[in-house]
Amino acid sequence: MSLKEKVDLTRIPQHVAIIMDGNGRWARKHGKNRIFGHSSGVNSVRETSEGCAELGVKYLTLYAFSTENWSRPITEVTALMMLLLKTIKAELKTLLKNDIRLKVIGDISKLPAGVAKELADAMKRTANNKRMDLILALNYSGRSEITRAVKEISLRVEKGEIAPDSITEELISNNLYTAGIPDPELLIRTSGEMRVSNFMLWQLAYAEYFFTEVFWPEFTREELYKAIIDFQNRERRFGKTSEQLVTK
Repeated sequence: MSLKEKVDLTRIPQHVAIIMDGNGRWARKHGKNRIFGHSSGVNSVRETSEGCAELGVKYLTLYAFSTENWSRPITEVTALMMLLLKTIKAELKTLLKNDIRLKVIGDISKLPAGVAKELADAMKRTANNKRMDLILALNYSGRSEITRAVKEISLRVEKGEIAPDSITEELISNNLYTAGIPDPELLIRTSGEMRVSNFMLWQLAYAEYFFTEVFWPEFTREELYKAIIDFQNRERRFGKTSEQLVTK
């Protein structure tokens, strides 16, 4: 039986989030520069996106560029932006073919104008697609996202639009970039690192974490199936006991 056949299609996580890590180390292992690693990682993005859509995942969020990534060498940042621009143009046909809608979370106002324009065009052209949402986290920071939400809510309190006592978890969620999107049930991080790196700090409260030693350019559909099978073998209690789940 293949790995794909072992996946229970009745228990697919609705939202999968991935920290795509290890491009640089994979490139170094192969005697190449870091940009070669990032370019090779695009194939894994395509494979994972199509694999998730085929399995029935409704939301796939990819941590593509953090606010901290601006501190990398200028040559690498410039190359990453050019690669992002090239990838958006090249993969638009794939998104349309697979009925995948493109969305972005993060402060995209800081992105180069050309990249922002291509993103806006791709989001507009895929807006009516319904099979799966592919969400790119670009110039994204979990702490900045929460800070931004707090500021927006504080302004509404200051204006008298809402009372402090009416601030709920739901209200905070509705002021995040991910408003209207269910929280991830499964977080995958590649390359052996075991941290969330300022990614979706609010939304990952009850996600299951799957860490793999595989570098991102090596992440195939088979690796995706392994992560989902592992997820399906876990007991998700949400603060309850195993007995409560059985007798529910």
